[in-house]
Amino acid sequence: MTENKKSPTEKKKRKKKFKALKIILLTILAIVLFFAVAAGGLALAMIKTAPELDINQIKATNQASVIYDDKGNVIDTIITDKKRTIIKYDEMPKDLINAFVSIEDERFFDHKGIDPKRIMGAFVYDVKSFLTGHKGMQGASTITQQLLKNTIFDTDTKNLDSKSILQRKIRRKVQEIYLAPKLEKLIGKKAVLEAYLNTIYLGGRAIGVEAAAQQYFHVKAKDLTLIQCAFIAGLPQSPSVYYPYSRTSRKDPSKYKNRTKTVLAKMRDNGYITESQYKSTIAEIDIPRKSVTKDENASTLGNSVIGKATSNNDRYNFEWFSRPAVSEVKKDLQEKYHYTDGEIENLLVNGHLKIYSTMDKDLQISTQNILDDNNNLRVSSKKDEKGILQPQASAVLVDYHTGEVKVLIGGRGKQPAMSYNKAYDAHVPSGSSIKPLTVYGPAIDTKIATAATVIEDSPLPAEKGRKYNGGRPWNPKNAGGSYSGYINLREGLRRSINLFAIKLEDKLGLEVGASYGKKFGLTLNNTDKNSIAALALGELNYGTNTYTMANAYGVFGNNGLYTEPRLYSKVVDKAGKVILETKIETRKVLSPQSAYIMYDLLKEPVRAGTATRAKLTYKSNIPLAGKTGSTTNFKNLWFCGLTPYYSGSVWIGNKNNQRIYSSDAAYILGKIMNEAVKNLPVKDISAPSGITSASVDRISGLLPTELSYKDPRGSTVYTELFIRGTVPTTYDDIHILANINKSNGKLATANTPPSLIESRVFIKRDYIPSVTLRDQQYVSPKELDDTAAPPPTEPDETTDPNKENENSDNNTTDPENPGKEEETNEDVNDETGSNVDDDNDTADDNPTDITNENSNTQETSN
Repeated sequence: MTENKKSPTEKKKRKKKFKALKIILLTILAIVLFFAVAAGGLALAMIKTAPELDINQIKATNQASVIYDDKGNVIDTIITDKKRTIIKYDEMPKDLINAFVSIEDERFFDHKGIDPKRIMGAFVYDVKSFLTGHKGMQGASTITQQLLKNTIFDTDTKNLDSKSILQRKIRRKVQEIYLAPKLEKLIGKKAVLEAYLNTIYLGGRAIGVEAAAQQYFHVKAKDLTLIQCAFIAGLPQSPSVYYPYSRTSRKDPSKYKNRTKTVLAKMRDNGYITESQYKSTIAEIDIPRKSVTKDENASTLGNSVIGKATSNNDRYNFEWFSRPAVSEVKKDLQEKYHYTDGEIENLLVNGHLKIYSTMDKDLQISTQNILDDNNNLRVSSKKDEKGILQPQASAVLVDYHTGEVKVLIGGRGKQPAMSYNKAYDAHVPSGSSIKPLTVYGPAIDTKIATAATVIEDSPLPAEKGRKYNGGRPWNPKNAGGSYSGYINLREGLRRSINLFAIKLEDKLGLEVGASYGKKFGLTLNNTDKNSIAALALGELNYGTNTYTMANAYGVFGNNGLYTEPRLYSKVVDKAGKVILETKIETRKVLSPQSAYIMYDLLKEPVRAGTATRAKLTYKSNIPLAGKTGSTTNFKNLWFCGLTPYYSGSVWIGNKNNQRIYSSDAAYILGKIMNEAVKNLPVKDISAPSGITSASVDRISGLLPTELSYKDPRGSTVYTELFIRGTVPTTYDDIHILANINKSNGKLATANTPPSLIESRVFIKRDYIPSVTLRDQQYVSPKELDDTAAPPPTEPDETTDPNKENENSDNNTTDPENPGKEEETNEDVNDETGSNVDDDNDTADDNPTDITNENSNTQETSN
């Protein structure tokens, strides 16, 4: 045979093809190697960033996170959305362990933390699913890997996009594969399984098998039946789908029943139960239970009844304080560490945190008792349709120097867990308790007014009313509808005169008043910022609460500084590391001088004003200052105040129109403060430099004249405090001296008999008010004496000429200055007719009360 020989050309072509194929194969290999190296490098980078293998964090313990009071005493165990009870491996029934291993990781006792066979099987399955367009993916995690995921990895993806979620899952899987063998080598199989079964989420509030046994069957885990064990082991794949209390499961329990059957089948296949056990158990599941009580779920699991779902009634010992404190901790963990909600929940459940609160336990208890005591209100208490005691109330006490909140009571009576906290979460109108924050304090701080400034307490001029009501009439009134006339700022605050506050706020400007309110910690929406009724009378649209108001009033005792409130001082993790710590943070609201003058002014309502009932319960020699407040129809009643140690606030809600008033709130805060300071040294707040005092006239607010001492109601001269440089430099121009006919009270004229003329001191007002002002009786008369001149008499011819001359010598008219007496009367007439600008008119609120005696006038913001 002749051998076929390939031509040189063919050989050359073949070599070229082989060379090209070789290049292609080498290129593919290079690419594969490149990606392998890249993947390896990426995996190595992921491994380097893996979390520390903290055994204490992985092992489940019964060491719950706890809350301490300000003296280091345990007051509460932290309540989370999930509930866990720890049991030991030896206390778990064998059927439960075998059920979990069969359905979750059937080679658990054979592998070393990861299951290569399962990983390859899952990979092949996932590739097939991808090529065929199926969305389902098969997991390959072992129980050890799942334990790591549940304890040290963040699984919260609610704020991530799909790409970030995928990246996080890949990174976590790589890190799990790296850490799982290390974990098993450190603690062994039994410890891994024990930790896993105590930390796995099993639906509802249940973390761990013991919590699940109690939640679903109301038994301990050691007493679970085979069916119950299989049911619980089937939950981890999808706790929400197989949750028996869901509406879907109640209508159709087949999903969780079929899942239970799947677990039983796996247990049979793995040799943990016999075929006979399997068949009898399956048959039991399919037999419906005929009688189910109203306290049980309509669905059953064979002879096992799934008990009625229990509601979250976990209540803190100190419910009102502990929940806000935990909320603050969660917020700060998010802000400092950027933790997700899931990470924070995991930390609270597994981290054995120690939260050191600022609460004074003894004061918290005594304050709650004071609020709950019906004898502290002048009305009988009764429960409403929801079983809540009425009237309701709240109270807060703060050390304003440090910002530490010592007392936070959100309601009267024992209320269910997570009840509405009326101290921390409420938004109600403040009434007149806002006036020191948005009217008086700002006016003194900006030097628009002093404590001696006088404004006329009288109806608002029509143009001013329309200015603040969109061009429509607005006629705000005082409590009781009466008006006093000239009063100074001290008196206006003491008796909470609405018209005084409105007119002063008008001078101050709404923008300035609102800006100070914000600095005091108030939240004002746009409606409030543009409403004089909100800023001057406390008719707030957004509202406030005792937590806000107690912290705001601390400014007056703290040199004008607002201290940020603190509900906890520090948080320590189970390793003893301080992970959160609060510090004293302040901001300037008022000058030290303004704050001190306001503190002095706020003593007035307690001394002799709207808050005198506080003196019935406050017996300490340590000064108490504060301001009452009430809203329309006395629906919200307030007293906010301070001592040199604490600031505080009490609110009473009067939803049933009972006969309670803001003075009742003062009575209660007086009692609370009495407890707070009873063992503290007696002291007062010292005046800062830059404060001076001066004698002024109470009616004009100016320097006194001789007439100031001769007011018909008594001397109107008193000593007032001023910021240096704000003492008035002009003299009293309200008091005048006038001659009157004492028989009819009219201004004397030339015809008034000399024997009836009397000089008296009056106050002047250049207009006749539309309503009667209380000091109107002291205003100089404007009507001239209409006494007729006496008829001329003929000279008696028998009269002795010398006698006549003698009478002439005794004439009251000065022969050297005839008409002088008449000119004096004209001067008086001119003086009484002088003009006074209405915007600058001032009035005393109670003419019989000129020396700041007690008044029973009840305030309100209408």
